Amino acid sequence: MFDTLFFNLLLNGLAHGMLIFLIASGLSLIFGLMRVVNFTHGSFFMFGAYVGRSIYLATDSFVLAILGGLLFGFVCGGLVERIAIRPFFGNRVQLLLLTLGMMLVMNELVKIIWGPTILRFPRPDYLIGSFMLGDIILPYYRMFIVGFGLVVLVIVYLFLNKTRLGITIRAGVENPEMVQSFGINIKQVFTFTFALGVSLASVGGAISGPFLSVYPEIAMDNILVAIIAVVVGGIGSFGGSVAGSLLIGLINSFGGFYLPQAAMAFNVVLMALVLLVRPQGLFGRGGVTGGR
Repeated sequence: MFDTLFFNLLLNGLAHGMLIFLIASGLSLIFGLMRVVNFTHGSFFMFGAYVGRSIYLATDSFVLAILGGLLFGFVCGGLVERIAIRPFFGNRVQLLLLTLGMMLVMNELVKIIWGPTILRFPRPDYLIGSFMLGDIILPYYRMFIVGFGLVVLVIVYLFLNKTRLGITIRAGVENPEMVQSFGINIKQVFTFTFALGVSLASVGGAISGPFLSVYPEIAMDNILVAIIAVVVGGIGSFGGSVAGSLLIGLINSFGGFYLPQAAMAFNVVLMALVLLVRPQGLFGRGGVTGGR
């Protein structure tokens, strides 16, 4: 009985941690490169859930729903960076207020388009149910979320470490002036990084719908834990966003089961302890490689 409960809570925590990772990784990359705290990240996670649901209901294709959420985030992220973020680049206070205001507007916009009530996002038939591993019940959809998150993790890691653009982004996190001195258009790198980060959040929203349901407050619920995960892991660190997200997911799962009233408090306590011991986070300062 204990083993069954433990593994179910573990799997639930890993699944939630992977969803947090999809928000936190992009949030960390954007801040590491552009020094922008993008509060709209949670809203794009929310929009990804709504857009993915709409595409799934229209096409009956979960693959198209995922691709639609990804494309929606990438296009909208690029447009937001070019139109709204770039004119204020370098002014952190104005950008903080701007992204906070955009988050509030986007949260109200989904209520106008889809309504304020919780909407059900049906699961595709092939992801309904579970299978047995000994005495342990493993739900298909939670396994899918964990597997999807791992695939994204590997793809982003390889992109950052094995491609020219990815290495440029990593270098830009460390020293954007140096990157620009090599004749690289740093503004284009900023736009791509912002779009990439937003697309990760948006596709995370698309796959979260059948797991968490779809509702306007999903933005605020997840941006707070994502920010905590980024701070715990280390701002600008891709590996840190992975570690921080999984830690927060596991704390939410086990803490939410045994002491649900204090689940959020556990996250804050973890962040405080990490900052006291290691102010730069678990993975150092600003590295985006998997090992920093």
